[in-house]
Amino acid sequence: MKNNANSTGYTKIRRSGQLSAIRVKPAAGNPRRGWLTAGPLTIPVALGRGGILANKREGDGGTPRGSFRPRQLWWRGDRHSRPRTFLPARIITGADAWCEDPGDRHYNQWIRRGSEQDGDRLKRADHLYDFIIEIDHNTRPRIAGRGSAVFLHLARDNFGPTAGCVSMTKSAMLRLLRRLGPRTRIIIG
Repeated sequence: MKNNANSTGYTKIRRSGQLSAIRVKPAAGNPRRGWLTAGPLTIPVALGRGGILANKREGDGGTPRGSFRPRQLWWRGDRHSRPRTFLPARIITGADAWCEDPGDRHYNQWIRRGSEQDGDRLKRADHLYDFIIEIDHNTRPRIAGRGSAVFLHLARDNFGPTAGCVSMTKSAMLRLLRRLGPRTRIIIG
């Protein structure tokens, strides 16, 4: 199969079973909610409190508009078995964090932190980060202040807005992971 959309607008699936692309669009009338379409699957998602933004900035609460690739899956091995996916996968530990400080040389990168150090902790008491799909937003080049820690992760029970990520239910995440690979494009907007 080719890697393009057919006449119905759905993205064709690669022979390997990986999706060539998924699309995230805002919901009509509510910029904090949206729809993710992955082949024939369409699921509701929560977006950033600032909606989808073309000019993403650190702390604006916006979900970045653009085309991205998934880099890897992070998951809570103490809560779940490893899900099926074509993505590289890594278990989250208590020291795993994400640098959100634009002045730090590790900005928008995974870091190891002690219990007293700053950083967006990946191992959380709630279940929002039980599964995290890391994407390549603001990675090459990394530009200070252009946004960090933009992931696909699990949604709050009420689908409340995120700080800029795309979130979904656990069942939707597991279905999506089965078809997601490093070459899948994630098109937001």
